[in-house]
Amino acid sequence: MRLRTALIPVAMAGVIATGVPLPATAAAAVGPALTVDATAAGHSISPYIYGMNFADKDLASDLRLPVHRWGGNHTTRYNFRNDTTNRASDWYFENIPNDNPDPGSLPNGSETDRFVEQNRATGTQTILTVPLLGQVAKDRSRACGFSVQKYGPQQSTDPWSPDCGNGKTPDGTPITDNDPADTSVEVGPQYVTDWINHLKSRYGGAAGEGVRFYNLDNEPDLWHSTHRDVRRKGLGYDELRDLTYRYAAAVKAADPAAKTLGPVGWGLNSIFYSGLDQDVCGRTGCWSDPPDRAAHGGQDLGPWYLDRMRAYEREHGTRILDYFDIHLYPQQSGVHSKEAGDAATQERRLRSTRQLWDPTYVDESWINRPVQMIPRMRKLVDDHYPGTKLAMTEYSWGAYGHINGALAQADVLGIFGREDMDLASLWTAPESNEPVAHAFRVYRNYDGKGGAFGETSLPAVSEDQGKLAVYAARRASDDALTVVVINKSGTDLTSSVEINGAGSGTAEVHRYSAGHLDGILRENDQTVTAGAFTAGFPADSITHLVLPPGDSGGEDTEAPTAPGEPTASDITADRVTLSWPAATDNTGVTGYDVYRLDGDTPVKVAATTGTSQTITSLQPDTAYTFAVKARDAAGNLSPASPGATVRTMAGPAQQCRVDYTVADHWPGRFTANVKIINTGDEPIDGWLLSWDFTGGQRVDQGWAAQWKQRGTTVTAQNLGWNAKIAAGASTTIGFNGSRTQDGPAPTAFTLNGHACGT
Repeated sequence: MRLRTALIPVAMAGVIATGVPLPATAAAAVGPALTVDATAAGHSISPYIYGMNFADKDLASDLRLPVHRWGGNHTTRYNFRNDTTNRASDWYFENIPNDNPDPGSLPNGSETDRFVEQNRATGTQTILTVPLLGQVAKDRSRACGFSVQKYGPQQSTDPWSPDCGNGKTPDGTPITDNDPADTSVEVGPQYVTDWINHLKSRYGGAAGEGVRFYNLDNEPDLWHSTHRDVRRKGLGYDELRDLTYRYAAAVKAADPAAKTLGPVGWGLNSIFYSGLDQDVCGRTGCWSDPPDRAAHGGQDLGPWYLDRMRAYEREHGTRILDYFDIHLYPQQSGVHSKEAGDAATQERRLRSTRQLWDPTYVDESWINRPVQMIPRMRKLVDDHYPGTKLAMTEYSWGAYGHINGALAQADVLGIFGREDMDLASLWTAPESNEPVAHAFRVYRNYDGKGGAFGETSLPAVSEDQGKLAVYAARRASDDALTVVVINKSGTDLTSSVEINGAGSGTAEVHRYSAGHLDGILRENDQTVTAGAFTAGFPADSITHLVLPPGDSGGEDTEAPTAPGEPTASDITADRVTLSWPAATDNTGVTGYDVYRLDGDTPVKVAATTGTSQTITSLQPDTAYTFAVKARDAAGNLSPASPGATVRTMAGPAQQCRVDYTVADHWPGRFTANVKIINTGDEPIDGWLLSWDFTGGQRVDQGWAAQWKQRGTTVTAQNLGWNAKIAAGASTTIGFNGSRTQDGPAPTAFTLNGHACGT
């Protein structure tokens, strides 16, 4: 815990149409192009990624909150029998009984009973934290872990209860001779069994409407700090294992259908170091050779822990760990703060979401290396305990009351869905009217009527994710395509949006922005023609586009006639202009799709409302065959025109080498880095790299290049900043991909139409 002071499923797609207007005073810049592949199978988005800690009932109901966590430092020593918590280092190590209208009825009617009852009323699944520390609040009276009267003057005391100190003498020296019995009593796994039996007697078990999830305590690797009044030594590898075995087994024995989450570490360091190593090295600086890790074969805590959980299942036939749970609080300066901060902090907050996935993002903090948190966690479970799901039961990007926090939060939720996170809960819930709450509404209730982002993630790519982030999903209830676009650039942008697999129709536009912080507005509908459009995205805005299925614009079922055979002009090494005789239609032609014919397979390369189009990003000295189809307003597609074959001009030969490496992989997904090396004596000024996959691989999200994939052919074209590769120099690009099998890495590459060595 950290306290905070519409898919239109037609055969082929194309481009263009009327955009959503920007405000009249806006001078919109050209933004990065966005593409969505609505033909992809995609993967399921877990509803549990939209969770929170301690949301009020109205907000939970409004968001149809899927999962709600009762957790944090104060839950580690919660006593359900007397409904009392110890607030640990968050508030002077005090026992504070919860407000209870009928304490004589306890344990019935406790805070946690009421928490479960609220969740049942809002249709929300519950996460409860069960204590592994072995100490809980001793009774229903206020008590101090470090009484001033008993242990002497202290550095700081509770202004409302001045006998309760912070456990440090006035010069900052920790007090170490206090008595844990001042606040706490010892308990064991039977306490957890009794609590779960109590919950089952009132609400049923996890298989029904009872508590489904149990956190195995909270940040145990920090107990020596957060609960130092009862635990003075850091928790080591072996003790963490043994406590997990005892208490998780007790949870499973009491309710076999319940799901457990552990080790509930505080952050990235919880993967590398035990609490004991964090304790010792925090005092001695032994981070390069921590003693507890050395005593366990030099293995980091995270993989060691997962190996031990896997060993338990093999020995006992019971899985006692269902979710690998690590918290994440951005460590970059000011990012996790309550306030938005200055312009530099706000920009840093928006960049820092990349730590969730991007292998090229070096964390701008003491971490100073790529974090890549979700792929990192997934690789750990895939390598050490397959089948374990991923959880992040605490995280926060701060600035809840500012549009900057809302932009970051919307980006995080999109990343969670795209990167296949299984469960996440925000620490803590925002107020209902705060911008971060509206960021959740964008995904959970954008129209006030339960309108939600889809449940099947689809590939969505922005040419510059740092300016416009884009996420797409198909919605099961009505087969609509839902697309969320987040403008993080600080500037009004106008971008083309291309949806492979969509037809013509009208998309709903719902937008939350700095221009209207009170809520999400329904704006002018967006016309979609032949699967694409151009739209304005205001600065500091989150736009949710909903394309309903089957919206074909009326009862018109008559297709246009085929266009005439294209002719080619202005042929260069990388482009050609095509022109063709117009088609006719009973209601009028609204657009044309241009296709490249790869054997018998047509691949859409452009669309236009006119009868000519320049095709770019072609390879030199290569023969292409193009055909054109016409569309009407209802989305009816004409037969193809006769094909026209044209050969591009030869470009200058390049002396180059390509190094393709798979940097990481997990089931069905992988990350690849591609290094382009100029081995010649002259600079390469502008480049287009291409190759073919042969094993079902697909580019999902790339960086440092404009990425496209048509069938098996992948192309990567330079961005402005890396267009020139000096003689003897190189540039590295990369992507996250998916695959249906472990296909071979490509070995044949072309750069600007010429073969590159490997």
